[in-house]
Amino acid sequence: MPTNQVYLLFSAVLIALGLAAFFLARVRASHLRAHGTTMVAQPDQYAWFSVLSTAGPALLVAALGAFVLLLLGADIPTLYLLGASLVVAVVGLLVGLSQVRPDFHARQAIEKVIRGVLAAAAMVSIVTTLGILISIVFEAVRFFQMQSFWEFVTGTTWAPGNSFLAAAGRADEGASAAQFGSVPLFAGTFLITLIAMLVAIPIGLMAAIYMAEFAPIRVRTLAKPVLEVLAGIPTVVYGFFAAITVAPIIVDVAGFFGLDASFNNALAPGIVMGIMIIPFISSLSDDVINAVPDSMREGSLALGMTKAETITSVVLPAAIPGIISASLLAVSRALGETMIVVMAAGMRPNLTANPLEDMTTVTVRIVAALTGDQEFESAETLSAFALGLVLFVVTLVLNMVSVIMIRRFREKYRSNDL
Repeated sequence: MPTNQVYLLFSAVLIALGLAAFFLARVRASHLRAHGTTMVAQPDQYAWFSVLSTAGPALLVAALGAFVLLLLGADIPTLYLLGASLVVAVVGLLVGLSQVRPDFHARQAIEKVIRGVLAAAAMVSIVTTLGILISIVFEAVRFFQMQSFWEFVTGTTWAPGNSFLAAAGRADEGASAAQFGSVPLFAGTFLITLIAMLVAIPIGLMAAIYMAEFAPIRVRTLAKPVLEVLAGIPTVVYGFFAAITVAPIIVDVAGFFGLDASFNNALAPGIVMGIMIIPFISSLSDDVINAVPDSMREGSLALGMTKAETITSVVLPAAIPGIISASLLAVSRALGETMIVVMAAGMRPNLTANPLEDMTTVTVRIVAALTGDQEFESAETLSAFALGLVLFVVTLVLNMVSVIMIRRFREKYRSNDL
């Protein structure tokens, strides 16, 4: 029997067992209740508990079997796996029906299951983060066994050269000339991110203040969705815009003032990236500002403060933790951007503070190292994992700093309230 038909048959049988569990449990609970037995739960609650006890363990067995089959390479026939799942479903059905009794709290049992499912969903992000970190660390350690960690962190020259020859056993042909100083990459990343934030934060915050405090309902209803459309535009389109439109304009403006600017410069992707990030800041900041109680605004105005003074002295201090969170999200988005930088800033590691010159970022080098026909065991390929690890640490530090700042602002605001 084809695999698709097997899965379809399994789903049909499991649904049939679930329906049988629901109706049988409800009929049994209703029968006991009709004969004067005091039940601690409603018939429908017993019915849904029977459904959970039938389908839940069966799906769990099937999922674990698929995990063992796919990730661990175990040879488990599909028919046996699905058959075992159905057997577990039948056992669960019988257990669910046996629990239809006066002293069984079906509602509490269902709530415990739901609480467990929600807790498992909350653990997904933690497990995913640990998985990403572990996958990066092991390969990064291999890279640092080939190259000096200190040179990687403090070196000012990124020139992998012929490092792939070492992996092929031909290190004597020039692989030793490779240099993996990551400072130019992180300097380019932070410079472009800084330019993007200088564009996005003021414009996004002012747009949020206008939308929340001044815009009429008609304008807000029309302008906010249009502003958020920017977040849905593919980054490759932004890359075209930066390379074809913004970069030539920057070159012309720089030439007008007697400055020499490259068509691949850091200013163009920084500006366009800032435009792309505006919706992240404006939308979240708008929601945070709207969450400030109107009583605070009314009290400020009642004391004689103007609208502008109310916004700067009352509304923004109350909303500052959310604004910081929105700005951090925008920074993380900018640090991870690749396509705009590739198309507008180039791929040359260049340690400079001049935004009119070409440079590249960490994410661009990661993509370059993991694409092409390089040997995976080479230092150049493994350097992508080292770069990713350092970028992960930088992002973690930014998160920690933001959490500390948010807590301090909240404590200061609460103390002022008191």
